[in-house]
Amino acid sequence: MKWIFLVPFLISGSLFSQKIIWQENNRLKWENFKSKINNQQGDNVVAYTHCGWEYSVVKSTNPKIPVRIKVTTIFNEDQSWKDVKRINDYVLLHEQKHFDIAEIHARKLRKEIAERIKTSGDYNKYFQEIYNRVLNDYRKFQAAYDRETRHGMNEEKQAEYNGVISEALENLKNYAAS
Repeated sequence: MKWIFLVPFLISGSLFSQKIIWQENNRLKWENFKSKINNQQGDNVVAYTHCGWEYSVVKSTNPKIPVRIKVTTIFNEDQSWKDVKRINDYVLLHEQKHFDIAEIHARKLRKEIAERIKTSGDYNKYFQEIYNRVLNDYRKFQAAYDRETRHGMNEEKQAEYNGVISEALENLKNYAAS
């Protein structure tokens, strides 16, 4: 029996950058935003959160052998930036929600994996399609979140999204990382 161990990354960047793993009661702090460079366009950017997920796979070349897939939501400190002259708690909450959105989609990915992928053969057949669909949904959600809240400047929309995000985390709590 031959085992294969894969570690592809959703997020570009260094394998050795400082990462924070998403946890229910561990909230971001401004000290976590360590990039010296604002890699976003525009002078109106107050902060930028670089987050997403990574996964690892342990599988066999035998398609009938069970597969193990671990999905972890991460925040990259070295690629997340803040304008120290304009930050405040409200902006930090908006940035935290970006991290929470990454966790929601990691839970969606874990849910589909649990439902559809049991063996190495299932992994070979279904994983890439599931991953690509969840990734596409994740990107669309993040873009809509920033667009509709105007990067947190629309307080009414921000409050709506805060509720939607909290509810989604609660509804998918069975798929939180263990």
